[in-house]
Amino acid sequence: MGSDAVMNGGAGGGDDEHVEQLGRRRFLTATTAVVGAVGVGFLAVPFIKSWEPSARAKLAGAPVTVDISALPVGQQLTLKWRGQPVYVAHRSKQELDLLPTLDPILADPNSDNTGQQPEYAHNVYRSIKPEYFVVIAVCTHLGCAPDFMPEVKPQPFDPDWKGGYFCPCHKSRYDLAGRVFKSMPAPANLPIPPYHFESDTSVVIGVDPAGAKSAAGKTAGAA
Repeated sequence: MGSDAVMNGGAGGGDDEHVEQLGRRRFLTATTAVVGAVGVGFLAVPFIKSWEPSARAKLAGAPVTVDISALPVGQQLTLKWRGQPVYVAHRSKQELDLLPTLDPILADPNSDNTGQQPEYAHNVYRSIKPEYFVVIAVCTHLGCAPDFMPEVKPQPFDPDWKGGYFCPCHKSRYDLAGRVFKSMPAPANLPIPPYHFESDTSVVIGVDPAGAKSAAGKTAGAA
């Protein structure tokens, strides 16, 4: 009440000086409060940002989760892990049935080069679940990204094409399990990354299944 009386007081010189000092103090108090609030805001931004995985962490191998619930049979999706493209393909029964018939024309049909896949993917399908194929899309020749060509039909590069991956850079060919054909520039099968199924519709790239052995022969912990 006293402050209001002074602010609304008469025109005397003492009163005017007191009002001016009071106003200055209030201005300084309000300014300090605003600057303090802005400072807290600036501090909060890097603090909240610190909760998110950094770009460096992602490149170092932070896991990537992908939803495959809407992935149709015969199609694939592409994502990035460790800065590399990764394909997740939904293979049909016909495509799976063709894989064993291709062994005679493959350079490493039994995936004996164990460094190219984890132990849990060391099978004819090179996968945990036969229908879902997860592979690093980097040609083992010079690192190009092979094209997904699942159709069984004659191609300019192979009149008896049974479906698979074709690298347009130097003509290397792989079947739908990423196994390289004989006499190709590429020396090895496409690599399989560590991965596991978080659920029937969710795949986590970058983490082995709990208790499984990776390509390096190490036993994974709890996923």
